[in-house]
Order: sequence, then C-alpha cells, then structure tokens
Amino acid sequence: MKIIIPMAGRGSRLRPHTLTIPKPLVPIAGKPIVQRLVESLIQNLSEPVEEIAYIIGDFGEDIEQQLVTIAENQGAKGSIYYQNEPLGPAHAIYCAAESIKGKCIIAFSDTLFQATFDFDLEQEGVIWTQQVKDPSAFGVVTTDRDNIITGFVEKPKEAVSDLAIVGIYYFRDGDRLRTELSELIDQNIREKGEFQITTVLERMRASGAKFKVETVAEWMDCGNKEAIIDTNRKILDADQNQNLEELSATIINSTIIPPCYIGNHVTIRNSVIGPHVSIGDHCTLKHTVVQNSVIQTRSEIQYAVFENSMIGNNAYYKGTPKTVSLGDFSQLAD
Repeated sequence: MKIIIPMAGRGSRLRPHTLTIPKPLVPIAGKPIVQRLVESLIQNLSEPVEEIAYIIGDFGEDIEQQLVTIAENQGAKGSIYYQNEPLGPAHAIYCAAESIKGKCIIAFSDTLFQATFDFDLEQEGVIWTQQVKDPSAFGVVTTDRDNIITGFVEKPKEAVSDLAIVGIYYFRDGDRLRTELSELIDQNIREKGEFQITTVLERMRASGAKFKVETVAEWMDCGNKEAIIDTNRKILDADQNQNLEELSATIINSTIIPPCYIGNHVTIRNSVIGPHVSIGDHCTLKHTVVQNSVIQTRSEIQYAVFENSMIGNNAYYKGTPKTVSLGDFSQLAD
C-alpha cells in the first residue's frame, strides 16, 4: 500500500500563520496536521504502508526532512515530489507518478477525519464522503442503492447530491490511475481552469470502473484560523490522554482546565489555561487567561485575556483582551 499526499499549496486562507511554514505543518494539539493525517490512515488500514509520497512546493530542506521522518516513524519510505505550478489537484497527484503503483490511498492534507477504514481492499475504488448543507463548494458524487457511484460533479451549481468528497480516495490499481492522469494532462482536459480529480474519476467510471462510497464519522477542516481552532477543540475532546503530572513544563500558581495540550519546556505562571488550548514547546505565559486557542512554539504572552485565537511561532504578545491572529515572529504590545 502507498499513500500519496498532495500538499503543495502554502495555505493563503491561513495567513499570516503560513508565511514561514506550509499549512500541513501547522500543529493541531501538538502534532502537525499532516502527521495526524498519516497516523490516522496507517492506524486504520488493514495492510502495511510501504511508502508515503508527498507532493510539495518549495518548502525547503528542513521541512522535507520533517516529512520524510514522519513517514519513517510509521515504518514507511518517505518520498518527495514537487508541483511547481498550481494546475489543480489531478496535476498535483500526477507529480508523484513514479510512486502511483499498485494499491494507493490519495489523501489531501488540508482536512482531518475520523473513520474506521474497514473496507474491502479488493474493490476497484472507494471514495470517502460526508453529507453537507451546501454542496456547491465541493466535488460531489451521485450513487445508486448499492452505494456504487453513478457520477462525479465538481462544485455543482444545481443540487444534484449532498455527498461531498472529503479528499480521501482508494485505488486498487494505481497503474490505471496513473495512466488516466497522464491522458487528462496530455489532452489538456481542464474544468474551471484546472486539472480536476473528479474529471479523472468520472472518465474512469464511464469506462467501467466501479467506485463505492464510504463515509467519515467526522470531517474536520483546517483551512483557516477559525477552522483550525474548531478542529483543535474536537481533537482535544477526543484525545484527553495527556497527563499533566508528567509534563516537562513549569506551572506556577496556575490552573489548567482540561482538555489541553501543553508542550515541552513551557512555563506558565499566574495564569488560567483552558479548556481547549494547545501550547507548543518553549512557550511562556504569565498573568494570562486563555481558552479555545492554539499557541505555537517559542512564543511569549503576558497580561492577556483571549479566546478563539491563534498565535504563531516566536511571537510576543502583551496587552488587553481581544481576539487575536498573530503570525510567526510578530510582536504586539498595548
């Protein structure tokens, strides 16, 4: 089994938090989004994963090594491919053509999910979906009574289905997928100006491929600040295993209201933290009350009261209550 993860975009909707790191490396409850994605997939699959292929932009050697390490920690080979132009999701997948062989999972890196992945690996293909109120913003599928897909539509203007594709796909025959992707790009078949994965899937379906629908129990977006904070809350609620007594943190005259995640070498003094707060390594919080927020690494916060906020890496904040979105290496003082 191989896992292919397109993640070349820098995440413009999440700026300023993606000015120095790509969106899939933004931490949720102490782990980068892409690491949580990889671990969720591998823990739920019934077959070992031999390779994880990442399609990235110009992220730099440090981030490339971090991605390879995430794969190796799961017992898989980590491979790096590049998408140099934003030509659409199908083009991004095809950039990893050399790794698209045999059984493959395609998983886009801007969402997290909860699902069992209890499916038959001998099926031709499986597409994971969830019902949504507004299908016009998504690729959707239509199905028959046996949950076999009868059509794929990219961002429909009319209500044809409320089953949105969540960005996770299984293909039994990766070689066939690679051929279909190649033909799409060679023939310059675009929809809405880009090479769409739904176009590839519809062409495969029309030529006889059978794709079955599966659903995810929870689909968590990580596209913007508000979504990151909401996803952080959901993950903290689902995983409340952190033992505050075992932390390598200094907590003085402070109250921690779980669920929270507190990283290594954190100092918290005269503060109230939580619920639903994630604090990265080497942060300092003094005289601060914070809830439902994400604070990344090596940041210092003093005399602050805030919620529903996101603080980047190496940031400094001192001031009065407000909702905050403060990027990496920023400073703000009232």
